[in-house]
Amino acid sequence: MNENVETVVIGGGAMGSATAWQLARRGRSVALVERFEPGHVNGASHGASRNFNTAYADPTYVGMLAEALPLWRELEAETGSALLDQVGVVNHGANPAFDRVAEALSRAGLGAEFLAPEPAAERWPGLRFDGRVLHTPDAGRLNADAAVTALQTAAATAGASVRHRARVLRLDVLDDDRVRVTHENGTVTARRAVVTVGAWTGRLLAGVLPVPRLSVTQEQPAHFALRDASAAAAHRAGTEWPGFNHAPDRSDPLYDWWYSPVYGMYTPGQGVKAGWHGVGPVTDPDARSFRPEPVQLAALQRYVREWLPGADADVLEPVSCTYTTTADEDFVLDRVGPVIVGAGFSGHGFKFTPSVGRILADLATGAAPAPPLFALNRTPNAGPGGWLARG
Repeated sequence: MNENVETVVIGGGAMGSATAWQLARRGRSVALVERFEPGHVNGASHGASRNFNTAYADPTYVGMLAEALPLWRELEAETGSALLDQVGVVNHGANPAFDRVAEALSRAGLGAEFLAPEPAAERWPGLRFDGRVLHTPDAGRLNADAAVTALQTAAATAGASVRHRARVLRLDVLDDDRVRVTHENGTVTARRAVVTVGAWTGRLLAGVLPVPRLSVTQEQPAHFALRDASAAAAHRAGTEWPGFNHAPDRSDPLYDWWYSPVYGMYTPGQGVKAGWHGVGPVTDPDARSFRPEPVQLAALQRYVREWLPGADADVLEPVSCTYTTTADEDFVLDRVGPVIVGAGFSGHGFKFTPSVGRILADLATGAAPAPPLFALNRTPNAGPGGWLARG
């Protein structure tokens, strides 16, 4: 099958699907080409839960959060889906950015409040808290699987062509205003190509354009069963598990066994999800083991025993996913000629999905540039200036 469209989007995970939705709702001709079947588990967009974590200090990210929240609600309304549950996120531990985060959120009209650990534990008995707690009530939990389905449904309803099981074999830049994408089932010729293929970014773009070094790792969180007493207490109190982020104090030897900060949230029907952030083994996305690394998993169980009294550390179901991460953990959103790149989202990108889709659509149509923070040729900074929570 051969197609001619204005824009071809390569990669139908969250970011590519959001881009197709944004382009199609503007009346643009767009084809979304995805290698795998719907609902696959090979990338970074699958699973039932992600933190919609609002605890950022950098103004670029805070602005994107303020944009993303109503866009998630628009998507829900368009598709009749339930995607975002604003159960809040609690952040605790050793994070010097707490005060800057609270100030940035207040300026953007997003909620932020500090609690002492004792009243926080009384309010959320399933968690134990480490120092003062930054509670962000506008934050919450996203259903990742349902979100990708909704984005593709909305894109198709608006006129996009959505094709699964069509692995892209090559991308050719024909001139400044034309590209050709060859996939297993045919070709797509377009004025613009948006590349959102996650762990496969470097491989697809080799020889097409330079991209920053992207580290691909296999991350291994797990779902832990709820303890009945804690779950019953939470229901009686009319409260739910918030998402959570917990940072260690690296100067304190009590945290020597930690691999990284810990993130987590309650996943309805599956238990409490918890995981280390960005410390899994480097992997080839086409040769993953999908098996947890036993030493890291044992340490994660220890964390649950010590810090999550509402979860059972011995009753668990491991999860496998990929992170594709830049050196500074900021995203790549940029354009070179007719090729637009969206990459490096893993670890904290999912919450921004509809805003990222808007930025990539703007780049494809020439409507607006991306924020300089996300340039291909940027000088790496110290990171996103807030809590990094994949969820």
